Amino acid sequence: MFKRSLKNTVLINVGAFLLVTLLEILSIWTVKDKFDTDLSFYLHGINYATIIMVIIWVNHFVLIPYFLDKRHYSVYGLLLIGSIFLGSYVKGYEKGWEVVSKFFFFLIYTTGTGMAAFLLRRNIITKRETDEREKLHREIELNYLKEQVNPHFLFNSLNSIYSLSRQESPETPMVVMQLSELMRYQLESAKKDTVLLKEELEFIENYLLLEEKRLSNRCAIEFVIGGDLLDYAIAPMLLIPFVENAIKHGAQSTNEQSAIDISASMKKNKLQFSVYNSKPRIVSESKRAGMGLENVERRLNLLYPNSHVLEIQDSEKAYLVNLTITLKA
Repeated sequence: MFKRSLKNTVLINVGAFLLVTLLEILSIWTVKDKFDTDLSFYLHGINYATIIMVIIWVNHFVLIPYFLDKRHYSVYGLLLIGSIFLGSYVKGYEKGWEVVSKFFFFLIYTTGTGMAAFLLRRNIITKRETDEREKLHREIELNYLKEQVNPHFLFNSLNSIYSLSRQESPETPMVVMQLSELMRYQLESAKKDTVLLKEELEFIENYLLLEEKRLSNRCAIEFVIGGDLLDYAIAPMLLIPFVENAIKHGAQSTNEQSAIDISASMKKNKLQFSVYNSKPRIVSESKRAGMGLENVERRLNLLYPNSHVLEIQDSEKAYLVNLTITLKA
């Protein structure tokens, strides 16, 4: 990376020197006849270009990084004016102060132009590096959040199997197989940035079938899918925390009769996902929103900024989540 950056810097400065030389030669082309030979004419242009570029290089590689960037503005201004004056004096002292003063103002113009180009290029590079850092940080954070979903889901599923095993249910082996299929999908989807929406909804449906066996008849679960799903894609494991939350803080937290209603529908390119669960009359003191919901809200903000709406209604008798996401096919 360092070698590539050094190579680019050298190429840019060589190109700038050649461009300045060409412009200088063209600017005095009309008085070419005043020179004794063509060689002296071209050497004159190269000489002027060299002085201009030396001032620009001193400004860019010494004065700006060591004084301007460190906010020594007065020292920077004095040194820059001094450098320009020195270059003007070296070039024009033999021809008198009038030539020195003309060259001085000419160098101020060229140095200002070069400085503007330098700062513009540096701002572009800085913005590119900032964007790359933000992208890397975003990817790291998303991977971290995605990895947290796995143990959270597994923990809840194992609790379900544990409950069935304590009841000595004959369906326990079948439930273990169902969990195995769910975990296989989860591990495969974790490697992807997006999965098909219909696959994600099938995963939720299979998870609900597993929970129905554990909850027996004390919870009425309804899951409705509407609209044409087509080939819309969604981030994996994005919706399941809302479902887990409904079961954990609804049916799982009470022996009373409870209800969970889940619906997913596509209207044009918008997914409308709704999760409703009744709340028990006696609510435990634990906080309603767990790590699962915190993670999914953070993932939504990172993955679908300005393209999702999340509404949560928490009343005395019910908890309702309404999520709308704009998806791409």
